[in-house]
Amino acid sequence: MKNKFCKQLLILAVTLGMATTAFGQSAWISDQFEVMLRTGPSTTNAIQLMVDSATELQILGEDAEAGYTQVRTGGGTEGWVLTRYLMNERSARQQLITLTQQLTDATSDSSGLGSQLSAIRGQHDEVTRQIQQLQQDKERLQSEVDAISAKAANTLAIDRQNQDLQQQLTAAEIKASTLEQENDTLGSKTTRNWFMAGALVLIVGIVLGLILPRMKFQKRSRYDSF
Repeated sequence: MKNKFCKQLLILAVTLGMATTAFGQSAWISDQFEVMLRTGPSTTNAIQLMVDSATELQILGEDAEAGYTQVRTGGGTEGWVLTRYLMNERSARQQLITLTQQLTDATSDSSGLGSQLSAIRGQHDEVTRQIQQLQQDKERLQSEVDAISAKAANTLAIDRQNQDLQQQLTAAEIKASTLEQENDTLGSKTTRNWFMAGALVLIVGIVLGLILPRMKFQKRSRYDSF
């Protein structure tokens, strides 16, 4: 009776110890072992294959009394392994290998990022140089535009001066033409006046030439009568 109770207590303890391992979850073979995968939960069952340490297995069932767990390998082979050779997480050696690989990958990625950063910096420097060149071109073009604008302003001023001078010249020509017409008019009037004066003098001379001899003749006749 006592032996039966102890056996039941041992089975309960083993069952409680495996309670954290749920069916369907993953388990890993302990470090530095090659575990025999058997066809059943005992040493009398045939060995199907040897499973290397750190191999991931899928838990299918458990025989707590026999101390075996039913598992499936990544290749699909199902069998039984000793429960005490299973861990609920990867072995330290496997974790170290994984971390080392991750570190190597991260270092490689870092090198790649360094190359990308160098390329980006090169592109940034090139864009900065192009911006500076464009700024210089802009300043040069602005200077040319200012010079052209100044010349255009001078040209417009000269055009306005030419227009003013042309207007003044036209006004002077009109005034000269007017004065010339007035001078011609005055000349015509003067000539006409001189002509009329000459004609008047001629007429007066003729009249006097006719009158004076008669007056002299009358005086002489008067003297002769005395």
